[in-house]
Amino acid sequence: MDDLLEDAAAQLLRDLSTPDALRAIEAGGDHRALWQAIEDAGFADALVPEAQGGAGLALHEVFGLLRLCGTHAVPVPLGETVLARGWLARAGVAVPRGGTVFAEAEATADGVVCPLVRTGRVADQVLVARGGAVRLLPVATAQATPAGFVLDMALRWPAQAWEAATPVSGDAQELRLLQAALYAAQLAGALRAAFDRTLAYANERQQFGRPIGKFQAIQHQLAQMAEHVFAARTAAQLGCRATGIVPERLNAAIAKARTSEAALEVASMAHAIHGAIGFTAEFDLQLYTRRLHAWRQAAGSESYWHGVAGRHHLDSGEALVLDTIRAATTVH
Repeated sequence: MDDLLEDAAAQLLRDLSTPDALRAIEAGGDHRALWQAIEDAGFADALVPEAQGGAGLALHEVFGLLRLCGTHAVPVPLGETVLARGWLARAGVAVPRGGTVFAEAEATADGVVCPLVRTGRVADQVLVARGGAVRLLPVATAQATPAGFVLDMALRWPAQAWEAATPVSGDAQELRLLQAALYAAQLAGALRAAFDRTLAYANERQQFGRPIGKFQAIQHQLAQMAEHVFAARTAAQLGCRATGIVPERLNAAIAKARTSEAALEVASMAHAIHGAIGFTAEFDLQLYTRRLHAWRQAAGSESYWHGVAGRHHLDSGEALVLDTIRAATTVH
């Protein structure tokens, strides 16, 4: 089932989430045609139970779909919405239409503010965690200002909007784990896309009468990139290994830490091999490396998740870190 889902999504995203479409939406163009095509295909309901009109899949079965969101740098919150709808359905909340994203809020004297809402500019509602409470708030009622990445926003709601919002019963900590699994999968996809483009460029770009990919120094960098790309994919798959929709804390920590580490290394080497051309707006590489840097920090960078993994090990009572790693990575 997961292969069928991934194949169908790959075909749609390959046709619609093109570099030209990305540039147009990032420049302020309308994202609704792309979102409607995704909505009509039913991908956003992959984790929603069949009784509620979804596919009833588990988290590990949508890994390929989440990874494709990175492979094609999808400029709408498909991955976020897949997880949000599944989590809301499990909490007994009516699944809203449109794109749903995650955010953490800070209380202010006159309301709540989310300083950084990833892809908030192209979302319809936000699952907002404030302390231990979670509520669903519409983007249309928020005061919005640009923040962070080109599609990100800072959103502010008055106190009455928070009080009137739909409360969601559930553990707010689960939302952070879902985000970690999501961004790890998307990073894995974007890492592979950046590597593939860099490899193709190295085989095409001529210097001193031969492709630069024939030079040993470039081959060494490409080999290092490949190591990071495939290690990141393995870690991201571990992060999505769950029978339900919420990953284990250690699995999520390993996935997000490893993929975030790889993001820095691969982005750096990709631009080194491309030279100055990779940074230009006309070149496709920057569509992926900008996302690598943004997603690396989303839901906590590698430093944060290293701390989570370390605390898990100390609490586990295992004498050796290797025992903890074996326990997390053993396939049952």
